[in-house]
Amino acid sequence: MLRVLRRDRPGLEAFEPDADWRLPADAVWVDLEEPTRAEELAVELALKVNLPTREDMRALEPSSRLYRENSATFMTATLLSQSRQEWPEEAPVTFVLIDGVLVTIRYASFRAFTVFMGRVEEPPAYSLGGKCFVDLLDAVVERVASILEDTAQTVETASVETFNSDASANFKALLSNLAHAQSMTAKARTSLTSLARALSFAALAPEVENDGECKRHVHALQRDVQSLTEHASFLSGNVSFLLDAALGLINIQQNGIIKFFSVVAVVFLPPTLCASIWGMNFQHMPELAWPFGYPMAVAIMIASGLLPYWWFRRKGML
Repeated sequence: MLRVLRRDRPGLEAFEPDADWRLPADAVWVDLEEPTRAEELAVELALKVNLPTREDMRALEPSSRLYRENSATFMTATLLSQSRQEWPEEAPVTFVLIDGVLVTIRYASFRAFTVFMGRVEEPPAYSLGGKCFVDLLDAVVERVASILEDTAQTVETASVETFNSDASANFKALLSNLAHAQSMTAKARTSLTSLARALSFAALAPEVENDGECKRHVHALQRDVQSLTEHASFLSGNVSFLLDAALGLINIQQNGIIKFFSVVAVVFLPPTLCASIWGMNFQHMPELAWPFGYPMAVAIMIASGLLPYWWFRRKGML
């Protein structure tokens, strides 16, 4: 899909380019979402630049994701896609700044793009691609911050459940939540690292470097990304601690169960021994002929069971 934001006009306009299509002269932002080859060729012809394909964006080495070609600045960043799903994915997005026009190439849906498109529906409109680029990255950083905030809430809830004895039977769900939080945090850190590199390179782009307001905005975004990266590192450490704590509590719970069965086995061992002795079929057993032999045997078995139980209770093992 090919959308174009035009200078000083709110909202993006969708196009289906044909052989005679030309990019509007007042274009500020060209958004290519899962573009066809015809759409890519139309934009390349209009801007006289070679755009990376899906395979190029995936195959680019981290050191080759930021480069300048002629008058165009290319920046490829890895962003979180489908962040509202149970298991979000990572997808590359390429930002191209050329002659005051921003071009974005993406093959996935991003919440930040949807939010930013809603913002450009209302005035004030954009007149420069550099300003549009910086504000779009601002929306991306805001989205990552929102994801980390939701993850922090999940970690806080998991922390309460971990050390709440009433939740000891729900460790499976707890571990699943912690695993999801760890995955989200790791992917958010990957996205933030990619954004930090893109912002450092963007600060040198002519569309940003020659605009004081854009340059200050980029520096502010760099500080935000750094603080969010530190927050993500803190969350990752907290999740690791909670995982260790949850596994330790599971071991304690299992040890308690094993201890209980061990104590029960020891408690019933003396009565079993007594019953085994008097259950033997020997001819000369004087207790068999006693009138009170059976009550005595029962009493001894009960006493031999109660004495170990009393001893374990006194030692605090029950």
